Amino acid sequence: MSVIKCNIRVLMAKHRIDDIKELMQKSGLSRNSINKLYRETNIETVKLETLFKLCDTFNCELSDLIEYVPEQAGKESI
Repeated sequence: MSVIKCNIRVLMAKHRIDDIKELMQKSGLSRNSINKLYRETNIETVKLETLFKLCDTFNCELSDLIEYVPEQAGKESI
């Protein structure tokens, strides 16, 4: 099964953002919005505004934040 992977943890480390609270302050996003991406739970319902704010905060492209990971060849879907 193909998945969408969020690289928010990697970007936080790269930008020396220690915790979600600090990211909340820098981005203006709620803890709930950040937690969904940080924990990669229910990320199919992320608002575009959230992604825009994170890209602005990290000064990155959307493809740096969100990554499409295709199903591996030869593996069957469950």
